[in-house]
Amino acid sequence: MKLRFLGGTGTVTGSRYLVSDEQHRLLVDCGMYQGVKILRLRNRARFPVEPGSIEAVVLTHAHIDHSGYLPALVKNGFHGKIYCTRATHELCKVLLPDAGFLQEEDARYAARKKFSKHANPEPLFTVKDAQQALKHFESLDYHQPFEPVPGFTVNFTPAGHILGSACVHIHHENSNRTVVFSGDVGRQNDIIMRPPEPLSHADVLVCESTYGDRTHGTSDPETELAEIISATAARGGLTLIPSFAVGRAQMLLYVIHKLIAEKRIPDLPVFLNSPMAIKATEIFCHFHKEHRLNPAQCQSIDEHTVCVHKVEDSIKLDAVRYPCIIISASGMASGGRVLHHLKTLLPNHRNSVVFAGFQAPGTRGDSLVNGASDVKIHGEYWPVKAQIHNLTSLSAHGDYNEILQWLQQDPALKPDKVYVTHGEPVASDQMRRRLHETLGWDAEVPELGAEVDI
Repeated sequence: MKLRFLGGTGTVTGSRYLVSDEQHRLLVDCGMYQGVKILRLRNRARFPVEPGSIEAVVLTHAHIDHSGYLPALVKNGFHGKIYCTRATHELCKVLLPDAGFLQEEDARYAARKKFSKHANPEPLFTVKDAQQALKHFESLDYHQPFEPVPGFTVNFTPAGHILGSACVHIHHENSNRTVVFSGDVGRQNDIIMRPPEPLSHADVLVCESTYGDRTHGTSDPETELAEIISATAARGGLTLIPSFAVGRAQMLLYVIHKLIAEKRIPDLPVFLNSPMAIKATEIFCHFHKEHRLNPAQCQSIDEHTVCVHKVEDSIKLDAVRYPCIIISASGMASGGRVLHHLKTLLPNHRNSVVFAGFQAPGTRGDSLVNGASDVKIHGEYWPVKAQIHNLTSLSAHGDYNEILQWLQQDPALKPDKVYVTHGEPVASDQMRRRLHETLGWDAEVPELGAEVDI
């Protein structure tokens, strides 16, 4: 059995891992690259292996950096099945067509405004391509073994990151070896998600390192958010929260409505301006047994949130000048309706923009949290006068301490080798060092394109 790193190395995006033997090829995750242009250009490059030669895909979870390239893979010749958990399947039904819509919309906007270097900018894939990819999906329960290709037995265990997220366990019959992909690992005490299930065995472990070089700190995110919203409202401003549509938006809605109920912030209107996040919230409530919130708490979120479905209503919301809270995708301000809100709100010092998660280098979110005086949106530069905040304590990724605690929960776990991926170079290397020094494990940060024996 061999493992080839086709993405997700040296960066937190574009997760793609090829597991193979002499006869079969299995792809774990098929993510889009996000962030700086040099990374985004990889989405346009020829896929490292012929898509038609891959027999099956297994997904750790639905986030676009893990699933977003699937429509392009199918478009370019992949014809096998795509396996995932049931909640991941439901979320992909929302995320992938939405990603196709945004691709088409961005291409049309670039053509209309003439800020693309291409005379006729083309989307990477379309809504139709995404719908075609969804026909290849097959969903399973956690702990339900299946054989995506002959000789490879796979099962999912809960990873605690978002709804449906999983660690992928692959056992190769001929070699009697097991490789485990952590996917994105959740936190031990997340506000809404249950902790990741402990691992018991892995000959080889592929482990994420998003926060491999830092911890989330001990600050109370609810108190931080309450202070920001209250201060912003007091000066007559609006609070804009760019948010990942899946996981983060639902957490934010729960926390905000909890703060309102406890009278820790003013009773402000709360707008959810993301069709994808609205649908994801419905799915989140449907799968309530997979997270900490009960049906009544889910119902409360739904009843006290103004969901903005139509484009014309989103445009009207852009004209609002009274204190309110707007949650809109995307979480790194890399696309979607939040860009139009940023153009309106950034130039006004009364407003606040609150980021609530990891910001990949090269994204607008990264520029803003690092003090940019202006940002480029839709071909124009917009001044940054609003207050910018970054609540890293709301992250859905475990930091290095939490991941180490998770890996030590079962003393029987001792992989022969750990490959550290899904992190910026410094974060991955720090995670490698900690795995070696704390646990005594043989850990390595692989190069993009490298192939290793399992």
